[in-house]
Amino acid sequence: MEFSQADFDRLLLSEHTRKTSELNYAKDPLDAENLTKWGGALLELAQFQTVSDAKTMIADAISKLDEALMINPSKHETLWCMGNVYSTSAFMTTDQDEAKVSFDKAAQFFQRAVVADPGNELYQKSLEVAAKAPELHMEFQKAAADQQSMGGASSASSTANVAKKNSDLKYDIFGWAILAVGIAAWVGMAKSHVPPPPPR
Repeated sequence: MEFSQADFDRLLLSEHTRKTSELNYAKDPLDAENLTKWGGALLELAQFQTVSDAKTMIADAISKLDEALMINPSKHETLWCMGNVYSTSAFMTTDQDEAKVSFDKAAQFFQRAVVADPGNELYQKSLEVAAKAPELHMEFQKAAADQQSMGGASSASSTANVAKKNSDLKYDIFGWAILAVGIAAWVGMAKSHVPPPPPR
């Protein structure tokens, strides 16, 4: 797989965020904002990994976000990020039942994020998309199975093309999830750095 400059920049930024969050955690393990950033960075980094390594990073992201929610159960950025992690996890499995469990969890977290911040259009859209995700997953799995069955008697180059298409789809899904995480992180930081009102 080839990386564009933008991919490489995202990879570096995410790795820097992960390392910084790890250091900050050593200083203050009860910082929910830091744990949320750490979980988001792990989700971002997962898209650059093999499937098995990505699943490990996603499990780590869930752990960090769970920790953040134990500290602040109504932190909408964390709830939304957790929904993205579970959506990503669902798309990475071929087992329909396992995917359904993850999609259901994602929808629950998106719903909680909407309740915590009802005016946030991104959270509303994420909840709407979560309702369609199981159907998309089923279509993706059917297309992958069809490609494998048609490619059984074809050449190695055809197999490489199928693998590339599957890889491209994985990166597309991860890309949208990461974009959403990035927007949420940016909105969260912007809200936390609002200048004070002018004196009267």
